[in-house]
Amino acid sequence: MIQFADRTAWAPLDRPQRYERIASRLAGDIRAGRLAPGERLPSERDLARRLAVGRASVREALAALALDGLLETRPGSGSFVATDAPARLAARRPADAPPRDASPSDLLETRMLVEPHVARLAAARAAGADAEAERLLDVMDARPDDRAAWNDADRRFHHRLAALTGNVVLIALAGHIAALMDQPLWQRLRDDSIAQPGRARIHTAEHRLIYAAVADGDGEAAEFHASRHLERVRRYMTLDG
Repeated sequence: MIQFADRTAWAPLDRPQRYERIASRLAGDIRAGRLAPGERLPSERDLARRLAVGRASVREALAALALDGLLETRPGSGSFVATDAPARLAARRPADAPPRDASPSDLLETRMLVEPHVARLAAARAAGADAEAERLLDVMDARPDDRAAWNDADRRFHHRLAALTGNVVLIALAGHIAALMDQPLWQRLRDDSIAQPGRARIHTAEHRLIYAAVADGDGEAAEFHASRHLERVRRYMTLDG
């Protein structure tokens, strides 16, 4: 039997997420000169049609390329190839790929499966009002235009609901979800999604509906409001222009 020297971990290769494959395709077009510096890319809808993929994956790919400095996003105008994008790509070694973030679409899918049930369980087990949840809601009310503070309070609020269940596995899962919501790609798309006036306040109002149902011990209402809230988050982050 042939023995291989143990010079590598021989770990299984990760399969790239769909948004990463789209981003790699667009970066390859920039590297090859098929997309020139300053050139405007087709719209998200048109790119999705041409590439035969979902619009949400296209939006994630464009955001990832913008975070990597290869695209510039101009509100109301679209995405453009950065003037120094070819130079950035030429200087990059194969090992210099940008860090992988979880797909926001995958994260939203997971949240929609988990968090409404967490809200229902929290309502069954919480003992009335919760000072920490109320404090976080007050932060969101007071600072809708402070993206960092608002996003931090948002993540902590959802984690707090899990804490109210008393289930250590759910608490750990909520902690992992909160960490994924702190990744740059999620933050970029979340910030873009609530940039339109009033959207942060709408989300905060939805949080208050969830909390009120939990504090009242109404599991059905808590689950309903959590589901409605996450559906709106999904629509704002992946579908709206």
